[in-house]
Amino acid sequence: MTHKIILDTDPGIDDAMAIFFAFQHPQIEVLGLTTVYGNVPVTMAARNAVTLCELAGQEIPVTQGVGMPWVGPESGYAHFVHGDDGFGNIGFPASDKPLDPRSSAQYIVDMARQYPGEITLVAIGPLGNLALALRLEPELPKLVKGVSIMGGAAFVPGNVTPVAEANIWNDAHAAEIVFAADWELTMFGLDVTNKVHFPPSFVETLAQKNPKLGGFVQKAAQFYIDFYSLGKDEHFCCFHDAFPIAHLIHPELFELTEGHARVSTDPLNRGQTSVAPAGTTASPDWLNASTIKVATKVDASALEKLFIETYAL
Repeated sequence: MTHKIILDTDPGIDDAMAIFFAFQHPQIEVLGLTTVYGNVPVTMAARNAVTLCELAGQEIPVTQGVGMPWVGPESGYAHFVHGDDGFGNIGFPASDKPLDPRSSAQYIVDMARQYPGEITLVAIGPLGNLALALRLEPELPKLVKGVSIMGGAAFVPGNVTPVAEANIWNDAHAAEIVFAADWELTMFGLDVTNKVHFPPSFVETLAQKNPKLGGFVQKAAQFYIDFYSLGKDEHFCCFHDAFPIAHLIHPELFELTEGHARVSTDPLNRGQTSVAPAGTTASPDWLNASTIKVATKVDASALEKLFIETYAL
């Protein structure tokens, strides 16, 4: 079975690893890359996405999308995690190929109308493009197959504040809109992505299996590994963004919990993703909230094997 996806992204080192994984796997058809601010400014995210497509030999649309949070000032970005260029400061030359002229939100709507019921939106950055697409086309939830996001922290601490994960924190009001929409949403947050630590040997293996794409990831990831390993005895990084793509191909690797979800937008708890598992509350405030699925466990060794084998294809 082939899964048609639109990959909404803010490349980003782990985004690059996930994008190449999606390109390589024969069961994933990437229709296009829609870009959003997050790890880097949106203009850089779009240019980075085009560069990754050119490196991988992919002739697909790349669009530029939302560059600001739904509410509030411009983001501070995560250059301390991904480098000034989003690729670990390795000096890789940027592609000069043109972008698709449509906005990311408009592209999402256009493709959903073209392939009704066939597309999974895979969002691995802040959710502004999906929120805007919902405003452009209120029937969007009926037009897509589902939504899989990398973001949030349901039952574990956040990584930006004690309660909030970066992608949701970056645009909490947009996330609130996306979580409340009437579509099948599956969340791959820090509950699973922080549990799998990838050592330097992992990216070295990717480079051995695929010198072009794996080699790029291996070089870029050195900056990323240094960030994760700072002050720790273990040398590792987390490739958060590839998890929702892996689930499309091998859902049996994951354990999911279903529950009612809310996203906080108040200043103190901004970006908190609170989930009440089914049957745990009788509060109307929670029962009226949308139901989502949250990944809580993953077979780490099988996941690592899947990534390596896919890069070797």
